[in-house]
Amino acid sequence: MARIRIPSTIVIIFVTIQTGFLLFMYARYSSFMPQSEEKPSQVHILILSSWRSGSSFVGQLFSQHPSVFYLMEPAWHVWVTMYQNSAKVLHMAVRDLVRSVFLCDMSVFDAYMPWKRNLSDLFQWAASRALCSAPACDSFQRTDITSEMACKTLCGRYPFGKVEEACKTYSHVVIKEVRFFDLKVLYPLLTDPSLNLKIIHLVRDPRAVVKSREQSVKALARDNGIVLSTNGTKVEDGKYKVMQEVCRSHVQIYETATLKPPNFLKDRYLMVRFEDLVRDPLSEISEMYKFADLSLTPRLKSWIYNITHGQGPGKKKEAFKITSRDAVGVSQAWRNVLSFQKVKKIQEVCKGAINILGYQLVDSEKEQRDLTLDLVLPRRQNQFSWSSF
Repeated sequence: MARIRIPSTIVIIFVTIQTGFLLFMYARYSSFMPQSEEKPSQVHILILSSWRSGSSFVGQLFSQHPSVFYLMEPAWHVWVTMYQNSAKVLHMAVRDLVRSVFLCDMSVFDAYMPWKRNLSDLFQWAASRALCSAPACDSFQRTDITSEMACKTLCGRYPFGKVEEACKTYSHVVIKEVRFFDLKVLYPLLTDPSLNLKIIHLVRDPRAVVKSREQSVKALARDNGIVLSTNGTKVEDGKYKVMQEVCRSHVQIYETATLKPPNFLKDRYLMVRFEDLVRDPLSEISEMYKFADLSLTPRLKSWIYNITHGQGPGKKKEAFKITSRDAVGVSQAWRNVLSFQKVKKIQEVCKGAINILGYQLVDSEKEQRDLTLDLVLPRRQNQFSWSSF
């Protein structure tokens, strides 16, 4: 049989055409593939905590990073507008607002701030370094460490549209929220292909939380009413009913994330204790940054040291501000300030959270006052690891 010989140049041309055709078909097919296989370019971090747990401090650790766009409790606008509802009823509205902020869509605030507005109309806007530096405000550079006072003086009159403009220029969007009481409410965000969401769950010894809450009784009264579903009536929580709900929520969130968690939570949940953070700030912060795909800069290291090694616990009027304090002393202040009768009551309503989150109960006033007795259990006894699943 006669063999047909095809010149090598023709073979090369044919292979080239065939390869080009296959690449074309692959590109065309890929355009129709579900987008969920590709992660969004931005990283989204939700700092999930409760009032007076050190979350403003943790928020600042992220806010001052030059790669982060940060907002402090944007869901405040939902609660202050719809205060006659319960926290459970407001969960969906809060979740929708948080999702929009993560996507840098600030039109969501139109429902809560319908008037023509400036940066200063946004709750705690000056706590965001991103809103105090370009492109939101021309007074500071992105690498600057900013203060709320300076921001309020120089940047408050910039138009609200700068919030969305600035958000779109950052690789990380971080939100700190205290208005979620159930991790499952966040499942739609964790499975949303348009988001790359990770959750940092910040907890604190409930006894220390109560001590801190006592400095802010009036400021928390409306939120207390929403937590307890009082139809808009303010509550001062003398019987620790709000604390009971807060403790219950921390247990629910932690157990949901660690006991037979869904696959989509893998590598997307990190529990941090405030006490560990103030005892070894750089190590804990480095772990949080690694989790969030961020790097610790020399300027941030210096700033973190300064704000955690101040003198004294801070003044009462600074309860909601980040100032230089003796952080370890602050975390232990409840042991000298609270009466043992109060401590016993708190331990009764929050016993489950105290045990599960890794704290030690005290059985007497002597144990409470003895600062050589460490009431924060070693992390290895309660630390969650994905490697066990």
